[in-house]
Amino acid sequence: MNTADKISELEKKAKAIRNSILDTIVCANKGHIGGSFSCTDVLVALYYGGFLRYEVSDPENSDRDRLILSKGHSCAALYSVLADLGFISHDKLKEFCQDGTDLGGHPDRSIPGIEADTGSLGHGLGIGAGLALSAKLNKKDFMTVVLLGDGECYEGSVWEAANFASHYKLNNLTAIVDRNGQCVTDFIQECNDLEPFADKWKAFGWEVRNINGHSFKDLLGVFSDFRSRDSQKPLMIIADTVKGKGVSFMERKIPWHHSVPKGKDLETARGELKT
Repeated sequence: MNTADKISELEKKAKAIRNSILDTIVCANKGHIGGSFSCTDVLVALYYGGFLRYEVSDPENSDRDRLILSKGHSCAALYSVLADLGFISHDKLKEFCQDGTDLGGHPDRSIPGIEADTGSLGHGLGIGAGLALSAKLNKKDFMTVVLLGDGECYEGSVWEAANFASHYKLNNLTAIVDRNGQCVTDFIQECNDLEPFADKWKAFGWEVRNINGHSFKDLLGVFSDFRSRDSQKPLMIIADTVKGKGVSFMERKIPWHHSVPKGKDLETARGELKT
């Protein structure tokens, strides 16, 4: 398959995953739709672009790559990917955030394909750094990928882990920041500006790459060597994204951090995500 055809297939898959996210959140009448939509393309590129190593039939395979969704509140996106791949059933998505389910509003390790309980923001990068160090010590070649939110990067524990990863030369660790520019109550630059963001990571000893997080051309390019880089530095990918991406009235709108479309809004969302 040539690159253009591959990008076209990934774009179709991303739209299907956003539809699944929408259905999951509407069914539950709760969920973080804006942040789930903003990181969808990143997850689709990783899982369907041929970069992550995983086995649906053996989710605990010791040679698998580890993906940690540190911004765990966006788990509807990851659940939808796991259901599409067959780690869990599509019917199980109907249990999302219902009483007694393990498919809660944040990831749980009891779910096949989930590596860590996350959602208490700031913990995922530390877990990922520990996994990457264990791989080095045990001479294993699996990669660890951690997906963070930019609002999450207010947490001091993120920067402790960043320093740790650089010190131990964890070039088998890739972190991706879903840089949608918003947190729960405001825009990042208004709430607590993180700039110069890339320079901060460089100062902590990371290789830094900036991309458009909704461009599959960019995503395919940035992940093309993440398993074979010459650098001894951990890799930080800053993916510029749009919160609520894919549904016009949600994009960059603060209320869609945790709102559920109903009535005409739901009709519009379904129409814009129609495959």
